[in-house]
Amino acid sequence: MYLAELAALEKIIASAGAQLRTQQHGSVTYQQHSFPLYSLQLGSQDPAAPVIGFFAGVHGLERIGSQILIAFLQSLLQRLSWDRSLQYQLESLRMVFMPIINPIGMALGRRANGNGVDLMRNAPMDADGPAAFLVGGHRISRHLPWFRGPQDAAMESENQALCAVVQAQLLTSPLSIALDCHSGFGLRDRIWFPYAATRQPMPQLAEVYALQQLLNQCYPHHPYVIEPQARQYCTHGDVWDYLLHSIVPKPATPSASQSPHTRIFLPFTLELGSWLWIKKNPRQFFSIAGFFNPLVAHRQRRVLRRHLPLLEFLIRATHDYRSWLPQSLKRMDCQHAAIEQWYRQDRP
Repeated sequence: MYLAELAALEKIIASAGAQLRTQQHGSVTYQQHSFPLYSLQLGSQDPAAPVIGFFAGVHGLERIGSQILIAFLQSLLQRLSWDRSLQYQLESLRMVFMPIINPIGMALGRRANGNGVDLMRNAPMDADGPAAFLVGGHRISRHLPWFRGPQDAAMESENQALCAVVQAQLLTSPLSIALDCHSGFGLRDRIWFPYAATRQPMPQLAEVYALQQLLNQCYPHHPYVIEPQARQYCTHGDVWDYLLHSIVPKPATPSASQSPHTRIFLPFTLELGSWLWIKKNPRQFFSIAGFFNPLVAHRQRRVLRRHLPLLEFLIRATHDYRSWLPQSLKRMDCQHAAIEQWYRQDRP
């Protein structure tokens, strides 16, 4: 089975040389075909350096997320030969890329992996209330979408590789930000943050709010709706919830006057509003790939460049996090403002 995105990624790896550090976290096999699981790093190797992680390809149908990250990585590597500002950033910043987390699903054109498991419903976490029927994850059958995997089974190999990368490269840092690129929901591009399993506020809510305010100030016309995922629906087995709990044990609201933990981890999901592509090109309705990816060439090029300001913004915000991270009374103000914005606006 041929996977164009994997071929493009391996071409980048082969041509990048020592400036790109590559690790293979095992491989996954389907029938007689084997696919490697790669992560790539740029910049500082200091464990105390802030880290920005870019992830995609969790759902095999959502190829556009992988394409965005592969194109962005190629651009960064081209700039490294002449862009002194980027060279300066990477002296004290680490970038981590994992653009193809579910290569079998991508090669087969399926949401799930080769075992029929939805990787974003596979972590050992249950929602604390009713999850959306089927969509929120189930254990009925691997032949139905959103299957979580068998009860008490280990996480799938792809998720184990993802968690190993995050735990080794991001969670050791005083501040890390992750952006996981998806598509397939709504008419608007959304940036979701935890939790997916509960409607309770996440401990780092003040930091998320401060970052949102920074984005609004720098790019007041940005296209994104920023909200907790649970505002739309709750799910079981969200991997980012699971990883967040690995450093913050439970989703209780922390003291607003101090940081909830010595390490700040902010995982975000970029959920591209793919229904707009169907609205503009109704023929995509008759293609399963068309529900998740722009099929017209000029629209694909537009999507590949549309999110560059967000990716660049997150790199700068990670590098200079001490300039905007809220402290003391400012953190309390951010906490209260965030709760008003995201958790109380729907009250009758």
